[in-house]
Amino acid sequence: MKILVVYYSMYGHIHRMAEAVAEGARGAGDAAVELRRVPETLPSEVLEKMGAVEAQKAFAHVPVCTVEELGAADAIIFGTPTRFGNMCGQMRQFLDATGGLWMSGALVGKVGSVFASSSTQHGGQESTILSFHITLLHQGMVVVGLPYAFQGQVNNDEISGCSPYGASTIAGTKGERHPTANELEGARFQGRHVAAIAAKLTA
Repeated sequence: MKILVVYYSMYGHIHRMAEAVAEGARGAGDAAVELRRVPETLPSEVLEKMGAVEAQKAFAHVPVCTVEELGAADAIIFGTPTRFGNMCGQMRQFLDATGGLWMSGALVGKVGSVFASSSTQHGGQESTILSFHITLLHQGMVVVGLPYAFQGQVNNDEISGCSPYGASTIAGTKGERHPTANELEGARFQGRHVAAIAAKLTA
């Protein structure tokens, strides 16, 4: 069984969550789990002005995903930062190139799941994941979220991301906040959960 964790990260928050998702998926059995980045669409000079170049060096070793790789996976867990309550443009452009997969039905019946980040607690994490699900449903994928079996969702002792729709993290308005232990555990749980369901579907 092959699981892809496909993400876009500008400052590293989603990358860290992706690592945790992959860790959880690997712990669920004998799945081959691979991390992939979607192609960058912003010019290097823009990234430099945004202060993202240095941060992106930490995950520059992660291979860039090709559309064809999606069709070869049994499950795909997508990660995206929030842009005005929706997925980022880099992810949207990548998904807009999957028309061939849609035409051939290559993703029908495969597991699809989403995790996200936003700069504030109410910055659109849930709407980003839910609106992302629309694309997965058009591709015929089996949408999997983050069930309340993950007890960290009912933790009221701290400000935290994660919802029934998927794991998430709060990056802070200046990117100063890193994924918390609870948010990372939500990501691991989601990875394990997706792997377990994918294993049942491919059995």
